[in-house]
Amino acid sequence: MPTSAPTLAQFSWSAFPWNGTGELRHQALAHLGKWRWRSLFQVGVWPWFGSTESMDEQMPWGRGKSVSRPGGSEPAGPPVDPGGRALPFYHLPVLLQEVLDVLQPGPDKLFFDGTLGGGGHTEALLQHGARVVAMDQDDEALAHAGARLKPYEDRFCALRGNFRNFAQVLGEAGVGLFDGMLIDIGVSSRHLDAPERGFSFAREGPLDMRMDTTSPLTAADIVNTYPQEEIERILREYGEEPQARRIARAIVHDRASRPFTTTLQLAGMIERVCPKHGRRHPATLTFQALRIETNQEIAALREFLTAAPHWLKPGGRLAVITFHSIEDRVVKQAFQALSTPFLDRPEWPSPRPNPDCLTRLLSRKPVEASPAELELNPRARSARLRAVERLPA
Repeated sequence: MPTSAPTLAQFSWSAFPWNGTGELRHQALAHLGKWRWRSLFQVGVWPWFGSTESMDEQMPWGRGKSVSRPGGSEPAGPPVDPGGRALPFYHLPVLLQEVLDVLQPGPDKLFFDGTLGGGGHTEALLQHGARVVAMDQDDEALAHAGARLKPYEDRFCALRGNFRNFAQVLGEAGVGLFDGMLIDIGVSSRHLDAPERGFSFAREGPLDMRMDTTSPLTAADIVNTYPQEEIERILREYGEEPQARRIARAIVHDRASRPFTTTLQLAGMIERVCPKHGRRHPATLTFQALRIETNQEIAALREFLTAAPHWLKPGGRLAVITFHSIEDRVVKQAFQALSTPFLDRPEWPSPRPNPDCLTRLLSRKPVEASPAELELNPRARSARLRAVERLPA
């Protein structure tokens, strides 16, 4: 349980006369036990770490490697690639005001953002005086956050990882209970618009689709190695694709002579066997399903929803933004199970208390984007926000 772990406030890096020697680093890491700070903390330094100067050169800063942190005369700015070009990372945070209305940030409140992404939601929480612990599995997002949120580093830190593992990561870091938690599980605009990431069927790129670029499984692995029956199941279950069998059969047939390696190769094949009708591209649902399978998104969501309520203070709130009916259904069912005081079955003489009832629903229907937001950001049209509040102890 999170309350049993020693908090970082109980441990100060100043307890170690840090001078950069390997021996002293070893003593510090031994004292912390399983806390793998060098591989976890990416950006931001909190007061509870003690002196920031003492560990400044050892903070992992950018792309998961322990490198010098921008500072001194080095100007702050967007991350750059090896060629010196600025790396744009644009992602309008959806339902921003609605998230703030639900989470009610303020000074001295502590929040968790499990999908840091472009940093928009986290920045809004920080602007209201809150402290934020964030996570993301995408190195590019973490690098961007380091530049964008550097002015708030005394109240912000980010960790590399999938939100499905947040309980283990935060438990090892000694972080306590939260006033609010948020995940936004939609794919970012940056991912969709970056051909090299392989998320879009409209741009030529490798058939990748990994949020975490260190993950071994790619979309190409799925379409080139999975049995036809398994591909059909994925398309039907994660994409609700009515032509799942036809597409799966065509994938297996075509890959026998030429493996799929690019996004347009796969999208063109799907368009050939399922000609376009209407505005939606026939590859839309297949690409959605492959992305979910590649990143194990539904399994990650279920694991997060199981653990998250236990990390909320009484009165703390959990907010989840989804972008398609499959995810929204998972969240709706999980929140209903967590917010139902009594269970009843035909074979029982009377209803029984629900041992898993930890929360109350803040609304029965999901919150959707306003017309004003849709005009600014059409990609918010499918966003759905659901939220619950932790019951008093």
